[in-house]
Amino acid sequence: MSVTTIEASDFGKCLGRGTSNVLIDVRTPGEYQSVHVESAINIPLNELSKAKLKDVLSEVPSEVYVICQSGGRSKQAAEKLAAEGLTVVNVLGGTNACVGAGLPVVRGKGVISIERQVRIAAGLLVLLGALLGTFVHPWFFGLCAFIGAGLTFAGVTDWCGMAYFLAAMPWNRGRPACSK
Repeated sequence: MSVTTIEASDFGKCLGRGTSNVLIDVRTPGEYQSVHVESAINIPLNELSKAKLKDVLSEVPSEVYVICQSGGRSKQAAEKLAAEGLTVVNVLGGTNACVGAGLPVVRGKGVISIERQVRIAAGLLVLLGALLGTFVHPWFFGLCAFIGAGLTFAGVTDWCGMAYFLAAMPWNRGRPACSK
């Protein structure tokens, strides 16, 4: 069907009117448990489909809102659901923008976002490659090149393999959080 976008502040006005918008948070359960918009239902991006929506909601709504941390994963989710025939609205700026706009959120146990985990892991791998390349063998500089190529690919395609790998780690899985 189609994908449209909405600013977090405008989405907040929709919530204020008491409309029954279905908001799907596509972040990992750990990120969701850390902070999420009050009415959000958690279905991680890698599990998201029209069939999963039907399982969780018992009936697929005519319009679905999607959200993530800052907008990248929800854009992918919106395209995925639109390809399955749904009308999808992507909340621009994600949960960060909703928090900034003063929307009601639920705060829980703090978990580092996937974006920060990727930056930390990439930085440590580049540092490790540089140190090993300097003190052990020059071939370890290849690790720095590999990480640089991966980050470039992620920037160009908006798909990050390291993020998917980190999302599958036990500390990001948490308990399933498919409730409102």
